[in-house]
Amino acid sequence: MTTPRDHSDRLREAVHQAYLDGQQLLVGGSGSKAFLLAGAVPDGAALLSVVEHSGVTDYRPDELVVTARAGTPLRELNRLLDNHRQMLPFEPPLFGGAGTIGGAVAAGLSGPGRPWRGAVRDCLLGVEMLNGFGELLSFGGQVMKNVAGYDVARLQAGAFGSLGVLLGVSIRLLPKPDAEQTCCFEMDAPSALARMRDWASRPLPLTGACFVDGVLYARLSGAEAAVRCAVAELGGDTLGADGEFWQQLRDHQLAPLAARPAPLRVSVPAAAAEPMAGALIEWAGALRWFAQTDAEIDCAAIAAQAEAAGGSAALFADGFARRDPATMAPALQSLHRSIKRAFDPRNVINPGLVEIHAD
Repeated sequence: MTTPRDHSDRLREAVHQAYLDGQQLLVGGSGSKAFLLAGAVPDGAALLSVVEHSGVTDYRPDELVVTARAGTPLRELNRLLDNHRQMLPFEPPLFGGAGTIGGAVAAGLSGPGRPWRGAVRDCLLGVEMLNGFGELLSFGGQVMKNVAGYDVARLQAGAFGSLGVLLGVSIRLLPKPDAEQTCCFEMDAPSALARMRDWASRPLPLTGACFVDGVLYARLSGAEAAVRCAVAELGGDTLGADGEFWQQLRDHQLAPLAARPAPLRVSVPAAAAEPMAGALIEWAGALRWFAQTDAEIDCAAIAAQAEAAGGSAALFADGFARRDPATMAPALQSLHRSIKRAFDPRNVINPGLVEIHAD
């Protein structure tokens, strides 16, 4: 277990000094997702690591809320929650078995249960952070409540640290299910997509749906009786309750997620008929992955199909964290710039991810 440590004063001084000196900073944790920022942040940026700023500062199992410093390792946090039969609803990936809770929130990446259990932002109750001046800010709290205006805490989910340095986060938890089973069915991709749409209209305890290599997998979680009835209703073969397949999917250990060069990540409406051929399909159809190593894969054509379907495509590699103005409507570009300027007008923190100057 990592020794809990509070480094907020050191981090605050470092950001403030960088603001005064005009020094740009690259905020990092364990480095498990550094490949998503490579090339997006200028080489001259100095590394500001939050990995030593760690430890759970408040955990209330009876209220399903945990507050932890940004550098707290996900593995340690998951072990603590598991002791109380609780879990992070958004199932953040552990690339190479590593990752921190601050990095998980900053990256905004959710696991297989995203359509049913919610995204990172849905579970984020509050944050403590440093803006580009080195000022300490707190937003949200430890309860879910209505807000007026910007829900600033949730802005941090998926911002990749471009709005400030996350120091601590408060997360809404879920109880672990009493029972869990995985059913699998051999079929082609169009049939799998149709089956997923059918499942979405039925009252099933579904918490995962993935199609890969000609097999459709369905994860059923909940009360033992509900899971048992659902398994009998769906049929198919069962993998059991150890969850290894879903952990491998979450941590990108399955092809094409583990393919090199990096896979193409496509986000489309769940019912979109294209692109589909050769994809690993998860999130009940809404997220599709394509391996560039597949000779039949044409990334440009797939990106065009995704755009035509109302979605988007991006390589899950260098520069993924960057918000490309070329892919945004003018109003959205203006909004991104305004928010970035409000938090970090001198572009000190993770520069290059958000364009703050008009073209």
